[in-house]
Formats: sequence, C-alpha cells, structure tokens
Amino acid sequence: MIPSDQMSRAAFLVRFGPVYEASPWVAEGVWPDPPKDLKGLAAAMAAVVDAAPCAAKLALIRAHPELASRAKMADASVKEQSGAGLDQCSSTEFEAFQRLNTAYNLRFGFPFIFAVKGATRADILAAFEARLANDPETEFATAIAQIHRIAGFRLADLL
Repeated sequence: MIPSDQMSRAAFLVRFGPVYEASPWVAEGVWPDPPKDLKGLAAAMAAVVDAAPCAAKLALIRAHPELASRAKMADASVKEQSGAGLDQCSSTEFEAFQRLNTAYNLRFGFPFIFAVKGATRADILAAFEARLANDPETEFATAIAQIHRIAGFRLADLL
C-alpha cells in the first residue's frame, strides 16, 4: 500500500519523484490521488509519460545516463548499473560500450536505454548492437518502454 493519503505533496514527490530519472513531473502528474497499489501507481505514472508531449518524453530519455559511463549518475542508476556489473567491465567491454554509446547517440540523438536488472553485460551489448538497426520512431518507443520497466523496478524497490 502507498500511504499517499497520509503524505503531503512534498513528501510524495520526495519519495516518488526520482522514479522517473530526474523527472519529478511524472509523480506530480498522479498527485493528489495516486493509486494505492504498486501496479496501479506504475500504470498511472506510465500514463502520465505516455500522454506527455514528444519534447517532454525526449527530455526524459535524455535525463538517463549512458551505460557503463563514468559520468555522475543518480543513486538509483549507479545501483542498477553496478547490479548488472557495468562497473566491472573489462577494457574490451568498456571500449565496446563507449563505441556503441557514441554510435547510438549520433544515430538517435539520445542515450541508449535498457532496463539492466537481471541482464548480463553480454545481454546488454547484444541488445545495443541489435537496436542500432532500428528506425528512429521504433527506437524512441523502445526507449520509453524501457524507461517504464526501469520505473517499475524502482517502484517495486520503494514499496
């Protein structure tokens, strides 16, 4: 259960604002009457994103860090990437991630998004390679779908 009826707006946003990377507007979109269960809250937050203008969705995608990056990341991203072993890449794997990050950003204009929980580095690299062949519209939709998966994992961890 989500104790939102006992939470102030500010407390709700502190707790659920980070679920969608650096995009508290998603949590704001379900306030003041968020669903009281995990599945309902996940669906409601996903609906806020899906109804958002393309520019807001693009900003949401761009708020995510590159995989296997050494850039500063949100705590949740650090935990997720280290859980998939991306902080333990061999030099060959690290070079592959850097090459793919560059190629992907050049092709699509945003970082590669992949819900890494439960995946290996090999799984992620294979998906990276395969998705580079997607057309921009398909990849934009895939990135949003992956962001929803990430948010679902984060909500489950919170609750």
